[in-house]
Amino acid sequence: MIDRLLVHPTAEVHSDGVDKSTEVSQFCVIFDGAKIGAGSSVGSHCVIEKNVTIGERVKVNSGVQIWNGISIANDVFIGPNVTFAKDSHMESNQVFNTVIEDGASIAGGATLMPGITIGKGASIAAGAVVTKSVPANTIVEGNPARVVGYVNGAAETESDKIENVVKLNSVPLRGDQASVSLGASGALVKRLKFVDDLRGNLSVGEFPSDIPFNPKRYFLVFDVPNQEVRGSHAHKECEQFLVCIKGSVNVIVDDGNLRSEVVLDSPDLGVYIPPLVWGTQYGYSEDAVLLVFASHTYDDLDYIRDYDEFQSIA
Repeated sequence: MIDRLLVHPTAEVHSDGVDKSTEVSQFCVIFDGAKIGAGSSVGSHCVIEKNVTIGERVKVNSGVQIWNGISIANDVFIGPNVTFAKDSHMESNQVFNTVIEDGASIAGGATLMPGITIGKGASIAAGAVVTKSVPANTIVEGNPARVVGYVNGAAETESDKIENVVKLNSVPLRGDQASVSLGASGALVKRLKFVDDLRGNLSVGEFPSDIPFNPKRYFLVFDVPNQEVRGSHAHKECEQFLVCIKGSVNVIVDDGNLRSEVVLDSPDLGVYIPPLVWGTQYGYSEDAVLLVFASHTYDDLDYIRDYDEFQSIA
């Protein structure tokens, strides 16, 4: 049973599954069957129902109700007055099946609809209304919430992260055919040949001198709503080269240790993504058309779609 010295006298803790190191503030109710791990804390005026699982080192701020079946992993931050909303058709005792993964942060006043997953390391802005599952490491805001950025990768120091951003600003100018490392296990941003002509401009890349493999497949991604995220996977063997031939799109490359971002906004600018690098695209402009060359034909078994699995492999 939890140490009564860490429980305010006005709180009610009915569960033996609460670790003795958990701090519980004023006027909280924790139902029988709830589980809370070591080093966690629960702010005042919170309700934690049965069949709730909360991991270690989780901070739940004041005014949060965590309903039956919600699962919260380790090192999660839940700000004040975060709402785990119920649909109008849900029964009072229905299981929510909402999952908050390791290291996620949910700022005050955010609303989460039932049955979604907040991915590992994701950051939810204050007041956001989250209606769909959120990919790992994304930053979302707004109503309905949409991806507006990505959390930095785990570089050795803060200066390493800043240095990596500076490298993106050193992408060669148009006409200078060169490449810049994105720091993620061989990923590159590359400036292709560009010909300025009164009859119409021309951009060209040759295989494999400019684009470092011979493609066996290409595909186009277009008509993507601005709030949607594409990609969010890695390949075991397939290499890819991305060119936004119209409009703009943000591209993330991630090797499990370092994460970099570049905006593709010109048809002579491309990103090379080698195998075992996680690639994600978001922030598509309304007119964006993304051309992707692939070194292999389609093989579903070549995809790594789970980020935790990717990290264990990478």
